[in-house]
Amino acid sequence: MCAVICFSLVMMSFMRQPTPIKVYMIGDSTMSLYDIHQFPINGWGMPFANYFDDGVMIVNKAKPGRSTRTFLAENRWKPIADSLKSGDYVLIQFGHNDEGDSIKYKDRFTPVSDYKTNLIKFITETKNKNANPILITPVSRRNFDKDGKAKETHIAYTRAVFEIADQYKVPVIDLDKRSRELIQQLGPEQSKLLFMQLDSAEHPNYPVGRLDNTHFNEYGARKIAEQVLNELKKQNNPLAAHIVAGTNQSNVAPAAK
Repeated sequence: MCAVICFSLVMMSFMRQPTPIKVYMIGDSTMSLYDIHQFPINGWGMPFANYFDDGVMIVNKAKPGRSTRTFLAENRWKPIADSLKSGDYVLIQFGHNDEGDSIKYKDRFTPVSDYKTNLIKFITETKNKNANPILITPVSRRNFDKDGKAKETHIAYTRAVFEIADQYKVPVIDLDKRSRELIQQLGPEQSKLLFMQLDSAEHPNYPVGRLDNTHFNEYGARKIAEQVLNELKKQNNPLAAHIVAGTNQSNVAPAAK
């Protein structure tokens, strides 16, 4: 009899476990997942997931090389919109590829006016499901002027994010500013430690090296993720209640194929 009661109590406890809040991440290579063969490159969405307790599941759908336009054109958004449940979140960070040179990167380039239209689509379709959109300005590139001042690299697209956020009353995390402040704090030399700056033969995955001022290594991705986490806390976002120290790989959803 005791065994039956104990079993019933265990089953009831299991059944009462709340469904985790799903946090979808949509964006580009600076946010996306990477596999072991691409290491040490990391999108900031990778370490970001490790800061949450079991009450949150991160679903990282960001994809390298995508702008708002191509993310929509490749039908990457609709399955997410269809899957959204009340109380879910969508973190939206584009801009790097939208602002790409209109000749060299014409396959992904998105004028600011269309960029705004696409952001509005993400926002309205998220709200239609009673889910919560959060806009994020494009993370800064490492670029210093001759006086050692970190340059603003996404002026028009960051401004567009704020304009749409204000118009549609959506929270915005100014990752452009926060990341630029971090880069400035570290300075022209030490800031290289955040990015994929590799000499030839320094890493087996990059035998000829890589000098990249856009994409992060593991350390850089973690520092950028911390900027977003700090902003969630600062804004008293409900997700902040689920931020914990340490890591928790179990709440990371598999990458899309």
